[in-house]
Amino acid sequence: MHTSLCFFGVALSGFALGSTIESKTKGIWMWCVSHPTKAGTTLVLLDTEGLGDVEKGDSKHDTNIFCLAVLLSSTLVYNSRGTIDNRAVEELQYVTELTECIKVKSSDADEDADDSSEFVKFFPSFIWAVRDFTLERKIDGKDATENEYLEFALKLKHGTSKKVMEFNLPRECIQKFFPSRTCFTFPFPTAPKNVSRLESLDPADLSSEFLEVTDRFCNFVFHESHVKKLKDGITVTGRVLSHLVKMYVDTISSGAVPCLENAVIAMSMIENEAAVKEGLQVYKSGMKKLKDSFPLELKDVSSEHQRLSSTATQTFMKRSFRDTDGKYLKSLEENINKLFDGYLCQNEQASKRRCEDLLSSLSETMTEKLKQGFYAKPGGYDLFCKDLEDIVKNYKNQANKEVKAEDVLEEFLKQKSVESKAILQADKKLTEKEKIIKEETEKATLLKQEIKAKEEKQRQLEEKMEAERRSNEERMRQMKVKMDEEIRLQREEAERAMDSKLREQADLLEKGFKEKADRMSQEMEEFKRQNAEAESNRAREFAEMLENSNKRHEESMAMMMQQSRQQMEAIQRMNARSSGGCCIL
Repeated sequence: MHTSLCFFGVALSGFALGSTIESKTKGIWMWCVSHPTKAGTTLVLLDTEGLGDVEKGDSKHDTNIFCLAVLLSSTLVYNSRGTIDNRAVEELQYVTELTECIKVKSSDADEDADDSSEFVKFFPSFIWAVRDFTLERKIDGKDATENEYLEFALKLKHGTSKKVMEFNLPRECIQKFFPSRTCFTFPFPTAPKNVSRLESLDPADLSSEFLEVTDRFCNFVFHESHVKKLKDGITVTGRVLSHLVKMYVDTISSGAVPCLENAVIAMSMIENEAAVKEGLQVYKSGMKKLKDSFPLELKDVSSEHQRLSSTATQTFMKRSFRDTDGKYLKSLEENINKLFDGYLCQNEQASKRRCEDLLSSLSETMTEKLKQGFYAKPGGYDLFCKDLEDIVKNYKNQANKEVKAEDVLEEFLKQKSVESKAILQADKKLTEKEKIIKEETEKATLLKQEIKAKEEKQRQLEEKMEAERRSNEERMRQMKVKMDEEIRLQREEAERAMDSKLREQADLLEKGFKEKADRMSQEMEEFKRQNAEAESNRAREFAEMLENSNKRHEESMAMMMQQSRQQMEAIQRMNARSSGGCCIL
């Protein structure tokens, strides 16, 4: 049995072939190769040990191997030798034990409930490969195709006796669990004397009929085998497969029954945690590059934040699944916002350093003059104001786009006001009345600069609010796309299962099994009801998730709005106190 098989018995490399009565393969061997026709897809081949090995004497071991192959594969290849007769079908007894060895729904539900009707949603397609086939494929004297030969072998008998029911049971299970069935009949690959060295044979020594069937088999696997999916249409990647293998093996080893729903829940926790980390890494690496260019204008930082936040959410959405309550998306969102606040702070600190360095450079001459007492003379105050005005003018020309330009200038003017007052009081050219006027003008100058600094903070807050609004819109859009996709996959999964059941029912009616077909009608009605309920529940979960995400956004916006109102009130109060012009500004 294999998930997919491309080289079968003619492989020159890969799995070893046994040519003796001893079983060559033990457990399950895995081989991964790039898919020959589907880019970005890996073909994973799982080769199991032979079932019914006389050395083992443990039928439970065989059942476990068979269950693992069913759980892990998207195409299950069962190979037998000679012919598909009643003995060959009976040897596939493991299929009748699947209902006891695999559960679809969580153990929290009714443990005795039979959910095998849902197997068809998740089970692999089935290929019966018959090796060393020597018979003529004829049914009622007419030539039959390989698939017709298989269906004839799986044909049910009429009646209710114990013998008939035992005859029908494995056939019913195969038909019910594996609605997609295909058969390939392989003739002897070569002369009996060459069988012991199959792996080293030249292709010319192989039967042309065998090569023809092998070629058809490989092409069928390459083109008809689908990507493995879990419940709700979740694609299995190599990473997910490794977790699944460990999870299923641990469950079986503990004596418990593997549950598909539990596997999906456990996988969703692992993958969603990893998805958060992956999304954060995308955001961090992008912002780290931007950080090298700090300081920047707020709009540049906000713009890159929005882009990276969107990309991070996209990365998260691509890997995550069944984030039912939105817990993991919320974690990503909160971590990104925390990081963004940190980067804004670092940008402000870088801007502050640059502005302080710029003012320090521009005021070097003034500092030197103060040390020399240049302004300590009649008319010195006006000279000081003129120099200060030049410094401010040059500063504004060079630092007008810095996020901390106004704050740093406000602090600088406050520091200079101490020196300004001393120079003003010592200036004997000015009368006391003129000194009072100039002192009031200077106070007005400082107040206006303080207002400008607060207005700049208000503008930056409004810019941040707008960035958050746009980020939320994009996040909500991505969430809706993700939700629509998950519901679509869930619906398609249910539709495929229903189509299979309808074909099975039609086949039963055609072959005269009306009672079985009627029972299927009841089963399908219940199946429809469960699917409709599951889809309704999923839609409700998604609606709640969107509502909660939007609520978090509204709460965040409300806090910023409150901060904005407080800043506006402070600006209005300061404007009410403001009077006069400003010689500096």
